[in-house]
Amino acid sequence: MPRTVVYVLTCLLALASGYVDQNVRLDCYPDPGASRELCEQRGCVWDPEIDPDQNTVPLCYFPQGTGYSFDNGDDPSHVRLVKTVGSPRNPFDKDFETLTFSQSYLGATLNIKIFPSIPRYEPPVDLPRQASHSSDKLSVVLPSKPGNFSFTVRRQSTATDVWDTAIGGLLFGDKFIQIATYLASDKMYGWGENTHQTIKHDFSRYKTWGMWPRDQPPNSAQDNSMNLYGVHPFYMGLEPDGKAHGVLILNGNAQEVTTGPGPHIIYRTIGGLLDIYFFPGPSPGDVVQQYLALIGKPMLPAYWGLGYQLCRYGYKNFAEMKSVIERVQNAGIPLDVPYADIDFMDRYKDFTIDWDSDWKDFPAYVDKLHDEGLHLILIWDPAIQADYDPFKRAIDSNAKFIEWPREDLVPHDIQDKYPYAKDTKVMLGVVWPDRHVGFPDFLDPTNATHEWWINEFKLYRETIKFDGAWIDMNEPANFGTNVKHPWYFDNSDHPNDLPLMCPTFGPDADLDMPGYKTISVYQYPNTYLASKTLCMLAKTINGTHNFYDTKILYGWSESRSTQQAIHESTLQRGAVISRSTFPSSGRFAGHWLGDNYARWQDLRTAIIGVMEFNMFGIPYVGADICGFLGNTTEELCLRWQQLGAFHPFSRNHNTIGAIPQDPAAWPDVAQAAKKANLFRYRHLPYLFSLHFNASLVGSTVVRFPFFEFAQDTVTHTLDHQFMWGSAIMVIPVIYEGATTVRGYLPETSDGWYSLYDAEYGNNIEAGFHGFEAPTNYLIPVFVRGRHIIPRQLPETTTTASRKNPFELLIASAPNGKGGYEAFGDLFWDDGVTIVQSFDTHNYYDVSFAYAADSKGAKITVTVKKQASDVKLPALQYLEIFGYESVPNFDTFTVNGAAVAVDLQKSSYSPFTKVLKIYAKDIIPDGWTNNTIFKVQWTNQ
Repeated sequence: MPRTVVYVLTCLLALASGYVDQNVRLDCYPDPGASRELCEQRGCVWDPEIDPDQNTVPLCYFPQGTGYSFDNGDDPSHVRLVKTVGSPRNPFDKDFETLTFSQSYLGATLNIKIFPSIPRYEPPVDLPRQASHSSDKLSVVLPSKPGNFSFTVRRQSTATDVWDTAIGGLLFGDKFIQIATYLASDKMYGWGENTHQTIKHDFSRYKTWGMWPRDQPPNSAQDNSMNLYGVHPFYMGLEPDGKAHGVLILNGNAQEVTTGPGPHIIYRTIGGLLDIYFFPGPSPGDVVQQYLALIGKPMLPAYWGLGYQLCRYGYKNFAEMKSVIERVQNAGIPLDVPYADIDFMDRYKDFTIDWDSDWKDFPAYVDKLHDEGLHLILIWDPAIQADYDPFKRAIDSNAKFIEWPREDLVPHDIQDKYPYAKDTKVMLGVVWPDRHVGFPDFLDPTNATHEWWINEFKLYRETIKFDGAWIDMNEPANFGTNVKHPWYFDNSDHPNDLPLMCPTFGPDADLDMPGYKTISVYQYPNTYLASKTLCMLAKTINGTHNFYDTKILYGWSESRSTQQAIHESTLQRGAVISRSTFPSSGRFAGHWLGDNYARWQDLRTAIIGVMEFNMFGIPYVGADICGFLGNTTEELCLRWQQLGAFHPFSRNHNTIGAIPQDPAAWPDVAQAAKKANLFRYRHLPYLFSLHFNASLVGSTVVRFPFFEFAQDTVTHTLDHQFMWGSAIMVIPVIYEGATTVRGYLPETSDGWYSLYDAEYGNNIEAGFHGFEAPTNYLIPVFVRGRHIIPRQLPETTTTASRKNPFELLIASAPNGKGGYEAFGDLFWDDGVTIVQSFDTHNYYDVSFAYAADSKGAKITVTVKKQASDVKLPALQYLEIFGYESVPNFDTFTVNGAAVAVDLQKSSYSPFTKVLKIYAKDIIPDGWTNNTIFKVQWTNQ
């Protein structure tokens, strides 16, 4: 039979049966229990040929033409949509008959909204919403004729369609909303918070990712789509030509996204509206900058917050904690922030210390740590026990808690046990403390909760001088919700408190038992939306909103209040890290990747997680080094210490009952940690400058290699190597027993130089290599040519390191004119002052420019902004990679004045092309005599 006849018959069959190609199907039965009968009851198509055990293709799918129609009106910025006659009904809700499609711009950012005529919930997040900038533009293309509605988002410069909703499937009910689109390519990065095995999503099959905050440890040993602690409905896409765009779907309800082979995605949510932002790039860095213009730039942590941190849950007593800290310090391992988990508290209650044990000595020890230049972070859970002073002060000050919606729903067999809560509607749950707890409503519009929280921090700091805050369990987590025999009934360290029970049937179960519960419920057995948290019918925002809508914002709102509490209680900027996050959380807090496992798989996914959260606008991020759950091994801990030295938030932390895993527990790990941390501390001026720039203009600190080399397609799938800024490439060891690591240095005219033990300072060719990586080496680290890195000699604390003279590492590159060049920057402040506004903040902004040829070299140091009352240490040392001539040290001048070079500490190797220059005062302390320093010398 001729091919044309076959094609025509296939098309006719498709039209008659509603058949849709297996690669572009929209699942009509994303909930469990699909069958042909139930599928066809929904007006959808059943495919009996698909084996669900061997294939991820949907068995039940929407036919073509599912969605809305439109009239071709005169105003393309506001288009009226009408439910298509004969279109399959919404499987889980009644669709709104009419919708409005609107488009607008915020600078270069395109905003598309789809919504009904009645008001809909929108997340009450005070985003900066600043206009973005781009050299390119995304525009909306609407159908030219009335009929089935779809829209296309098209890049103006290349006519590439980054979104094309012609795939159909638009549904919009009160508690079920769906939109689907074709994509420009399968190179998609992001969505969170989930554990990803690769940086790029897998479009070879259908896979659904949940977004709903849950007290859920990441399970990196399995390929799963478990939703974790936070929600980030944002992704970046790379188009076939390497241009980048970003998409944010700003929604505050339980949601999910399915990736499919089209390549296409199906987005579903069970509340709110469709509020979609498109960021045109065209570079990955542009996308992040545009995204952060909308959601806000990240906070700047205190300088000491970039130091190494050590913690564990399960110290037997204070003496054990102190002995571990001393062991690490005696090993010479740099350490800035030692702290404990909830062990130091009085029965795990916030704002307490166990005065009846040797933890009574903790406050005095903290004073000693401060005298030694160290700092302290303490842990807070949001839940407040209902029978002690902080709870009473909250009630007395009209602070708000998450509440039952009506008094008749309050379980008095629990409530009446607590005089402070007895006559309230506070929803009491169970977490770590011995008795029931209430959950502060940090979205309280009266500000009373915010002020109470700040006041508790101030009162507590009179007892113990903390410097930063670690806020945990803020999804918020609750133990045993809807479980008659919760796990803590069998735990000797917790009383059998009655668990929180939410209505799961009857007229009050509408929010806890919606028609569609998302994969965040369906993938776990015997689970509800309220599992591990509070009831969806609870009230927040002073009784005006349902917890069903605001739960996702709990960690965000607590972060906002906690940052202010740290500022007002310490009078310094400190640092806050939060477990649960949402877009714009980075303005207030950093993040750690949660309760990971001591497994090699978790080490690998931690690399991806740190890069993703930088893309999400939270650059102060890291994983628990050596793993939190389970027993680590010596080799795993050694390799993780080497990797963790490059996490912006660098902390070793493990759980109760596990073996000690501080780096000094093994001699070889101690040596590896010392070496890695000394490298980190030496390069802290560069790392701090990256954080400062991220806060100042909006950028990443740790980044995917494709951020810098988007045209190099190899970088699009580099899962386990990453960059510090644009200059340093890190290739960690990720497999057990490995003494070499295979890595890739992208093609660039800048060139690469080794920064680690093997061939230090040598030029390394681009491409794939098998790099030496024995355990006594630093992991492979490389500096990119044409970059200047500010450094300092490291000490064992950031307090001491900051006082040492500056160095410049200059990685030269050909300038195309027969010479060589390099450039760099340094941002510097006092490390602790609160940044109210960068317009008034007191800081240095210094740029470096290097130029060399056969005659000599010149370094121009320009102080673009000078801080008052902050002294920059002297610049005393230069190290130059790729120096092609023999220098004449006797010709060294600064602004024309001769400067004596210390020949005992200076050298030049014609083999490695490494030049080292030491002089006591290349630029003296303070840098105040000039705004431009010209450092010059000639060659022999």
